[in-house]
Amino acid sequence: MNGQQLDRPVSSAISSDELRRLRAIVGEVPDPEIPVLTIEDLGVLRDVTVDDGVVVATITPTYSGCPAMDAIRADVLCALREQGVEQARVQTVLSPAWSTDWISEDGRRKLREFGIAPPARCAAPPAGQLISLSVCCPLCGSLHTREVSHFGSTACKALYVCETCHEPFDHFKTL
Repeated sequence: MNGQQLDRPVSSAISSDELRRLRAIVGEVPDPEIPVLTIEDLGVLRDVTVDDGVVVATITPTYSGCPAMDAIRADVLCALREQGVEQARVQTVLSPAWSTDWISEDGRRKLREFGIAPPARCAAPPAGQLISLSVCCPLCGSLHTREVSHFGSTACKALYVCETCHEPFDHFKTL
């Protein structure tokens, strides 16, 4: 079926190649708030399945109440329709909650290249130990940075400034 337009319900007995193709279509949908990232890069896309001939894309918001979810839902359905898939739905799951650990390595690279400091990987410190993490400037690589505002251009980012190159940048919050 690769390369063919699907103008009917997708068979529930779908091949693994076709399922991978459908996931790739959905996975390439850009995040509306950070368009250099796809929903696959961001880890928002959980799964793509076929249920009774309907393609079901499962997504998880980066945080409850994320205003981008409606846009993502519409963009996923549009991307599938453009490939001939007329019967599709998007389901949102909240558990387990999304974590910044779900951002792919490619997504982290794209964030840095776009000038946004990616979040650190979450690793539990030893019990009772307090830790302080520095945020690396995505422009010059310095760890000599400070938070200016806990809320940046979107609620999931904080505004930082680099004390070395003096440039402001967003930092994707660790969740």
